[in-house]
Amino acid sequence: MKDRIYICHTFYHVYISVIKELNLPREARSNASIILSTMSNDFGNLDVKLKKCGLFEEVFLFDEKEDVSLPEVMKYHTDRGNLLLNLIQRIRYTKALGMAQEEYIPTDLKQYKDIYVFCDSDPIGFYLNYKKIRYHAVEDGLDTILYCDSARYSNIGHFGIKAFMARLGLIFIENGYSKYCIDMEVNNVRDIKYPMHFYKEVPRKVLTDNVSETDRYYLTDIFMEDPDRLLAQVAQIDSDRRKVLILSDPVCDLDTRKIIMRDIINEYGQNSAVFIKPHPRDVLDYESDDFADCIVLKGRFPMEIMNYFPELHMDLALSIFTTVDSIEFADEKRKLGADFMDKYEDPAIHRENEQI
Repeated sequence: MKDRIYICHTFYHVYISVIKELNLPREARSNASIILSTMSNDFGNLDVKLKKCGLFEEVFLFDEKEDVSLPEVMKYHTDRGNLLLNLIQRIRYTKALGMAQEEYIPTDLKQYKDIYVFCDSDPIGFYLNYKKIRYHAVEDGLDTILYCDSARYSNIGHFGIKAFMARLGLIFIENGYSKYCIDMEVNNVRDIKYPMHFYKEVPRKVLTDNVSETDRYYLTDIFMEDPDRLLAQVAQIDSDRRKVLILSDPVCDLDTRKIIMRDIINEYGQNSAVFIKPHPRDVLDYESDDFADCIVLKGRFPMEIMNYFPELHMDLALSIFTTVDSIEFADEKRKLGADFMDKYEDPAIHRENEQI
């Protein structure tokens, strides 16, 4: 048996996986493997850098398949008109989506003692349910369940019945409700509206604070292509000039997103040097003339990596939905949230918890 494997869908997932490894004694490291799902994220050459860093014994790419790309699965994704028929459809859908992943799984997951899965709501969760493989779920982002309890939101209506069927393994529900999920690691249990017995509090600040000064080079080496360029971009601004960092979010359509970003810049960036840190999945062109008055931070990396540059400082860091609590390099942090987004899209789209 091999020790453990992490299954990641985003740069942030990889960051937390690396942090978890760096929290282990040195003699316990290098026995882990990691999988990068390419379903919704382009990792570039991150797999190469992970192989070189020495923290992981194996690094795999996983061509995970969404249900919408699988006609044999989507035929069960229809409303049959009543609860019983829909649950029968759901049972068939659960099995079909799990089966469809089998030929793409890059390694035999049954050979690992511990499997850590970020976003088990993705097809990998259905695969583990189909193969009856036990695993640990890990919260997608910082306080994700606190702000959006996706398991309950995705199963509004008769949730108790659906959760019971998930515990039997007949259907699949993410975030710990699966029969084969051992526990669900979350950052903060106390403030979650519906805390469950399988939630396991693992504060991410504790993990990051435990990384030694000598081990921090792993993080910048893995995630930064050119850290000197980042520092140079910030250093070019006069030290006494106010600096504002905007973390973009992949919200709305691109035209609306452009309007949102300009509104944020106009409201919070007046008489300031405005920096934009694009979200790894944000494809809006920030190099265009629309943002010529801003400094775009190059590279695709988790914004937490910026904490590891003591010479980096911002007066204000803000986002729309990205949680900014983990930022340590800004004097003021602000998350604009649902009230702000109500002006740009139907509130039902982003007020998930209020609909549960």
